[in-house]
Amino acid sequence: MSIENTHFGPLVISEYMEKCKSVYFIGIGGINMSSLAHLTHDMGYRTGGSDRTATDLTRRLEGEGISVFYCHDEKNAHSYDVFVYTVAISEDNPEYVFAKSMGKPCISRADYLGYIMTKYKRRVGVSGMHGKSTCTSMCAEILIAADSDPTVLSGAELPAMNGAYTVGKSDNFVFEACEYMDSFLDFNPNIAVILNIEMDHVDYFHSMEQIRSSFARYASLTGKDGYAVYNADDENVALALEKYEGNRISFGIKSDASIMAKNITETRGRYGFDVVYMGEQLCHVQLMVSGYHNIYNALAAAGACLLCGMTPNDVKKGLESFCGACRRMEYKGSLGGADVYDDYGHHPTEIAATLSGAKRLAEKRLFCVYQPHTYSRTAALIDEFAACFGMADRVIFVDIYAAREVNTFGVSSEGLAQLVGDKAVYAKSFEDAARMLRRELREGDVAIVMGAGDVYKTFEYMEFDD
Repeated sequence: MSIENTHFGPLVISEYMEKCKSVYFIGIGGINMSSLAHLTHDMGYRTGGSDRTATDLTRRLEGEGISVFYCHDEKNAHSYDVFVYTVAISEDNPEYVFAKSMGKPCISRADYLGYIMTKYKRRVGVSGMHGKSTCTSMCAEILIAADSDPTVLSGAELPAMNGAYTVGKSDNFVFEACEYMDSFLDFNPNIAVILNIEMDHVDYFHSMEQIRSSFARYASLTGKDGYAVYNADDENVALALEKYEGNRISFGIKSDASIMAKNITETRGRYGFDVVYMGEQLCHVQLMVSGYHNIYNALAAAGACLLCGMTPNDVKKGLESFCGACRRMEYKGSLGGADVYDDYGHHPTEIAATLSGAKRLAEKRLFCVYQPHTYSRTAALIDEFAACFGMADRVIFVDIYAAREVNTFGVSSEGLAQLVGDKAVYAKSFEDAARMLRRELREGDVAIVMGAGDVYKTFEYMEFDD
């Protein structure tokens, strides 16, 4: 069973850190945890941590002088003062058990991040069920293009940051605010971006009322002097913000919003539009990434960055230089003359939006290799999953990624393929999925390998044309 978040808050954690000389990260290899380890090391603390396997992220940490152990053993942790953990670990993790037995402070990742961000004047938290990493990356691209030297912690790697984070010297701190297990309620944003709200994380959230309540509490963290930058076209967002007492900047396409996209044009799935603020055109933007949903991400990033002091020209320059974050419609190569992409989408709404954009990129057929993420999500949203692949001409399902769960729900990828119909097929392995693509793809087709688990391993069995 996973460990819950702590809720110490910045004042208590600052007391721990005053007496601390070293910090240990249990699960240091995750994108968010590795970012925090880097920040902690940059603050002057001796920093170390553990994870199961070596990755580019852990090797980067080692290159910075951070100790990384590739096993979980209490011997690794003996010389450290404070412990930061990811809630993905179990209560019997030997390093966590050791720290607790010795009376060492154990702080959850979200709680620790909430403490770290209080050192910055402008704290932009990007929340929502979909698009957080993309919008966070767009914000980063705008701020970097403006030479504002931001600190950014994202859930996806970005070429402009040479990774998933960058540490700057300015007062601008941008972070991805994850709603799972209400982690974002430990954060301290004064600019709260809310992209969208709908049902997800059904192993924790049990109703839309619960989800809207969580987002309302998240927005309230900004205080009366803070800002909510929110999607005016999303009914659930509007309901969540009914009692919000801070300042508001809305964005949208259909509704009358503070920031709007006007005169929208489309060329093969990529959109151009005028950014209009309070009725005044600020700039024209031509996005390099595909998908109608990315107009919303761009408007949200524009609103947040304008509050951070960026100019309309900064917004234009940053958004037009954004070519996508890693695993967000990331081009991987050509296979049988078809363009192949990697994408992180794992919710029906994300899948439908991504496939809609990809369909416009394809001259001929659209293929999708999909790995469902968690049994609980698949079971709770099974009808939505069965319907969201409408734009695809061919769907190849691989086994469900279990993550933290066991299959007590009676769902399977084979069963999901049957629900989708004749255009869907089940592959027993990533190698089988790659073999099917090699056999069926032709010039002019587009293929997307999609999911939040380890479906990217499918690429290990592909021999690209270029």
